[in-house]
Amino acid sequence: MSKTAAGKKRDVKRALAQGKPTVCVGKDGASVELLKEIEKQLKKEEMVKVGILKGTLVHGEAKQIATKIAEQTGASLVEVRGHTFMLYKPDRK
Repeated sequence: MSKTAAGKKRDVKRALAQGKPTVCVGKDGASVELLKEIEKQLKKEEMVKVGILKGTLVHGEAKQIATKIAEQTGASLVEVRGHTFMLYKPDRK
């Protein structure tokens, strides 16, 4: 079974994104500023690792927060692990 070029590229990006989250969702949740920063990073890197502060999880589960942010940014939700999730949005060049 062969993967598509986009699937292979996403796997490579996921492997590269194993470091710390580059954006954190705080008590304000998915604010306009946070969404703009995520979109900016997605344009530059295609893959963004987002952390969720523990206090924020009172408002909902990590997967629900991640899904909402993915929908608002037009990105694909790659995975959710604990308080961290990864978004992927391929460059449309």
